[in-house]
Amino acid sequence: MRSEVMVEFGPEEQFHLGLDGVAPMGSEEARRWLDEQFVALDCEPLRATGKVLLADKVLAVASAAGVENFANPAWAQAFARAVEGALQKPLVRVDVPGVTVAY
Repeated sequence: MRSEVMVEFGPEEQFHLGLDGVAPMGSEEARRWLDEQFVALDCEPLRATGKVLLADKVLAVASAAGVENFANPAWAQAFARAVEGALQKPLVRVDVPGVTVAY
């Protein structure tokens, strides 16, 4: 089965992070990695209530990380492994300007 995380910052800035043959992080490890990145990148909750849903965390981390972090293959692969492990979906599309996560 095909496994990929796509992150879009705009028409010219798209990252297709294939995970074929690479194991995703376990659910707990993935959530912990996303939590650590959320704090390290100084992310803000997207909702006024302050509640952070898992998909919101993925979007916030991608947005705060920016193109610079996704240009680093090791960081980008860790992000993709964490997203697949946390969301338990083989195909995930993160649209940063559109503020959406689809699977």
